[in-house]
Amino acid sequence: MNGAELIKQHFPEITTEQEAQFAALDEQYRTWNARINVISRKDIDNLYVNHVLHSLAIAKVVRFAAGAKILDLGTGGGFPGIPLAILFPEAHFHLVDGIAKKIRVCQEVIDGIGLENCRAEQKRAEEIRQPGYDFIVTRAVARIDKLAEWSMRLITHKQRHALPNGILALKGLGLEEEMAALPKGAYLEEYAIKDLFPGHDFFQEKAVVYLQY
Repeated sequence: MNGAELIKQHFPEITTEQEAQFAALDEQYRTWNARINVISRKDIDNLYVNHVLHSLAIAKVVRFAAGAKILDLGTGGGFPGIPLAILFPEAHFHLVDGIAKKIRVCQEVIDGIGLENCRAEQKRAEEIRQPGYDFIVTRAVARIDKLAEWSMRLITHKQRHALPNGILALKGLGLEEEMAALPKGAYLEEYAIKDLFPGHDFFQEKAVVYLQY
């Protein structure tokens, strides 16, 4: 089973165009990773499980509505933002990272697969001034309390999803220490990815963590 077929197995509703975009990620990341290392060299063969499918675990928690604005904070090589942007073509994705070479890879991949609802920008969280995002998504950037400190101010009060606006972070399971540092009134829920995508050892200790307050 190739990478795009793996994605289609878990998301059978994807169109032929989306399937082609997912398939194109392999060549794009192999080409650009050889020039600018954003994925471990030994991990590139695991692109679809460890990076693409991992990113899409967020889509099992919430389906982004048309017109939704999503900020990928500390996107690195474009995860989880790029796979989510493929899956939700009517939502808008803003990918930010403080490292220029990572943003270059993101933009080259975005352009290379013809992704029109996604933009990448070199910027740190504290430099973003304008609120208005429905959700912040991120992958292992920082402790959940730090993520909240940086980004809850950027989330709009306007609601368009059944799940209230908040942060969706790809983290490890068991965040008791980080939870204890959250402000009073914070609501946090963990979704074990091994239950969302059974049969993949990579996800045994990984979770989608949802934070809202």
